[in-house]
Amino acid sequence: MSQLFLFEKPLGMRDRLPHQHHLQNKISTQLLKTIGEWGYEKVQTPALEYFETVGKLSAIPDQQLFKCFDLSGNTLVLRPDMTAPIARLVSSTMKKESFPLRLSYHSNLYRAQQLEGGRPAEFEQVGVELIGDATTSGDSEIVVLFQEAMQTIGLEKYQLVLGHIGFIRALLNELVPGEQAEQLQRSLFEKNDVGYREAVHTYELPLDIENRLIQLLELRGDAHVLDEAEQLVTSDEGKKAIDELRGIWDVLQEEGIESFVQFDLSTVLHMSYYTGFVFEAFHEDVAQALGGGGRYDELLKKFGRTAPATGFGLRVDLLSEVYSRENEPDQKWCVLYHHSRRKEAYSKAAELRQSGKAVIVQDQAGLSENWMNEQVELAYIHLEEE
Repeated sequence: MSQLFLFEKPLGMRDRLPHQHHLQNKISTQLLKTIGEWGYEKVQTPALEYFETVGKLSAIPDQQLFKCFDLSGNTLVLRPDMTAPIARLVSSTMKKESFPLRLSYHSNLYRAQQLEGGRPAEFEQVGVELIGDATTSGDSEIVVLFQEAMQTIGLEKYQLVLGHIGFIRALLNELVPGEQAEQLQRSLFEKNDVGYREAVHTYELPLDIENRLIQLLELRGDAHVLDEAEQLVTSDEGKKAIDELRGIWDVLQEEGIESFVQFDLSTVLHMSYYTGFVFEAFHEDVAQALGGGGRYDELLKKFGRTAPATGFGLRVDLLSEVYSRENEPDQKWCVLYHHSRRKEAYSKAAELRQSGKAVIVQDQAGLSENWMNEQVELAYIHLEEE
């Protein structure tokens, strides 16, 4: 075995240490409990899917897919997201199930990383898909459930950012030709405001159109931006998008969670995947979005079963980073004993476990020199030799 690879992992792959595993398991268990209480049923799909279907139809760029071949020469991919596999499942194995369907998942996802990426190539995600409901009530349910799931794990210092891809497409298509509209949308997708402004200025557009395009970048804030957005767009499609966002906002106000929400009507989460409202959740201590989602009404028909759909995904690894900053680690106990008091030690440990505590039972003769100094999170009960 080459010494170069003896202790190394493939690019983007990470080991998960005991404390990390414990915390992520705790978070995912709490999330799934809340999601289940809303009537969502958990499904599981294979880690490997066909590239020609799930690979091509996922929201993930081709260069980020892990590819391999089966014995018949078919190209396979490690699943890069869960929405496309669930769309395949609903259109095949579950094709006789009536809509709406409320499905959830808890899966590892795989996305190849570049050398400079610094992001995991494998990560854990919990999410939901509401399939067959085209109403803004369905979209509102997704946002309210997302917020409740976040609160379930004790996270409250985050911001939900709502937008609508239908509004952006309507506005850009009103004001510039298709190729320019696509270029501007890509700048928004890359969150490149400078590139967006530069592109607008190079088009040599009439001043009023240029101003309207630049104004799109300023539609960020509370619900008053919806009124401003409505003045920018003239098409029925654009007006409909604003009405949908108002409908969602009304529900968020009724549920008393509007303080978590800001609007950013320049938000683009994917170039072609989403069709309606979109959202992301951010925390000041993490550079990436903790999760997000939105409406994707065109995906299922690519698998042969036309249906509207909306949903979200939550990054368990990123949630654990935030959680560990905002919360003390769970207290563990250790009953340390002399071998002559083993029975008493096991009895005491059982008593503590019945009260919900995690307890190590350790013969003091089996300790290494520095073990107790390193186990700073432990509370000790020491049963010494009598």
